[in-house]
Amino acid sequence: MRRLRGLLIGSAVGLLAVGCASFPEQPAPTGWSAAPQLTPQAGPKPELPGEMPKGPAQGQQPGQSPTPVPPPQGCKDFSPAVVGTCLSPVSGVAMTDVNQTTGAVTALATERTTGRLVRVTKDVDPVVVHTFDVDASGDGGLTSLTLSPTYPEDQLVYVYLTTATDNRVVRIAPGDVPKAVLTGIPKGPSNNRGSLAYDRTGALLVATGDAGDPAAAADPESLAGKVLRIDSAGQPARGNPTAGSRVLSSGLRAPSGLCVSGDGTKTWVTDVGASADLLYRVEGGKPLGDPAWSWPDKPGVTGCASLSDVMWVGTAKTAGTQVMPMSPDGSFTGKPEPYLDKETGFGRVGAMVMVDDNTALIGTVNKDPGGAPVSSDDRVAVIVRMSGQDRGKD
Repeated sequence: MRRLRGLLIGSAVGLLAVGCASFPEQPAPTGWSAAPQLTPQAGPKPELPGEMPKGPAQGQQPGQSPTPVPPPQGCKDFSPAVVGTCLSPVSGVAMTDVNQTTGAVTALATERTTGRLVRVTKDVDPVVVHTFDVDASGDGGLTSLTLSPTYPEDQLVYVYLTTATDNRVVRIAPGDVPKAVLTGIPKGPSNNRGSLAYDRTGALLVATGDAGDPAAAADPESLAGKVLRIDSAGQPARGNPTAGSRVLSSGLRAPSGLCVSGDGTKTWVTDVGASADLLYRVEGGKPLGDPAWSWPDKPGVTGCASLSDVMWVGTAKTAGTQVMPMSPDGSFTGKPEPYLDKETGFGRVGAMVMVDDNTALIGTVNKDPGGAPVSSDDRVAVIVRMSGQDRGKD
């Protein structure tokens, strides 16, 4: 881990500171709980420390200027934080391995419009794991990715995608064909995007769009506009608010991020509302209600990471991320502050997942309309947030 720190954190902070058949059903996980400070998606690498070093002094002596990073040369990106390059806009990310000898990070990423699931490692060409046949219209396509909470043993990957007829959750295992887990999620002319995460019990959470039909989000019989909670076979998870129903909560329009806090006590979903971008606290058994935060300026809030003292969100219409100070009970104690929004950041962010309480994995969407891609875009990168007074001063 010292090597990982040295390669991805110590060297990178200077930059950051300045700137879906055939295989058997898998049994539902039992007795699983998230490791302290880690989300279920971080399961493949529990040896990561609970918290990375903080502050601008990482990797440099007081008073030293940050080491400048050369601009990309084609697909070669010199930032030590960058894991994958030259991708199409990235809709989902998951860290799968950290080489304890070299410190090299390996991750999976999804591309919304191409339907590709790729494996990326720094300075290695992306490896296509599978290409799904997707319909990317109406903001659909291959829109989310999460790992089984027992990924080190079963190597299962779950994705959310739009087909010619529906939206669905699909899983894929090494050497096997993709298998549908949940089908028939309504598809429409818009708002087809969905998002995935695991809760601390090992149940799969699925955020679905309303498919352009706001009434569907309020219909308890519809799978549209909901946060669903299912088991590995796509059935209602044990302990759901209404027995026999997959619905955990309702009222979404076009969800773009779903995240569970490191301790598993808080679940959040970001949504693109008609007049504002929204962040909801998910509480099972009732509609989402009033948002915990709203952005009338609509910066394109996307992925999220719920850390111990901040909510961290990516933005796809403006460059960078936003950091929101948060108390232990989940209430916000200050306004969102921009972070990594300058030229030395990574541009627009379309996916984010927590690595530990100070670090996140992101995927960029700079090749989407309105972006300003560099030659190595789109990219997967590890980012570290500042703490205290340094937060937001990138």
